[in-house]
Amino acid sequence: MQKLGEFKLPNFFNYPPYFTLQPVRETREKQIQLWKELIIDFCRTQKIFVIALEVDFPLFSNAAIERSLSHEAREAFLSALVSDGRAEWMDKGHRKCLVLWHRIQDWADLIVNFVKENGLEDSVMTVEEIRSGVESRGTELHGIDRTVLMRALKLLEHKGKLAIFKGTSADDEGVKFSL
Repeated sequence: MQKLGEFKLPNFFNYPPYFTLQPVRETREKQIQLWKELIIDFCRTQKIFVIALEVDFPLFSNAAIERSLSHEAREAFLSALVSDGRAEWMDKGHRKCLVLWHRIQDWADLIVNFVKENGLEDSVMTVEEIRSGVESRGTELHGIDRTVLMRALKLLEHKGKLAIFKGTSADDEGVKFSL
C-alpha cells in the first residue's frame, strides 16, 4: 500500500482513470465519492484546513503513475464537498477552499466537551489558548484553523454558552465560558 508520509493511500490512488474526470455519470459519482472521502480523511489526519487550487496539493498528483488531477477535476471534487456542507469556497473565483472535516456544529460540540473535560465551565481563555495552549495539546482543537474556531465559538455564543470579547488585537480575543 502506498503512503503519503504516514497517511495510507487507498488502492484507487494508483489507478490512472481516477485522475481523470469520468464521462459516465454513474462512474463519475463513485469517483467523486471516493475523492471526497480521501480529501476529508487526509485533511483530518494532516490537520489541513485550506486547499488552494493553484498550489500543489499532495493528493492531487501521483508521481508513481505519472498522473495529476486537472484543475476541472480538483474543482469538481471540492465543489462536491461544498455541496455536502463539508467545505466552503473562501473566494468567488473558487481558488481556495476551507475544508470542514468536522461541520461547524461538530466543532462547537468538541469545544463544549473540551471545556467540560478540563473543568473550564466558568473560565476565561484566549482564542489562541484554545488553538495552541497546553490544555488543547493532544486534542483535535490543537492547531484548529482560526476561521473555523471563531465560527464554532460564535455559534456557541449565539446559543448562550459563552461570550466572546475583543482585546486590543486578534491575539487578545477572549472567551468566557458559561456552561
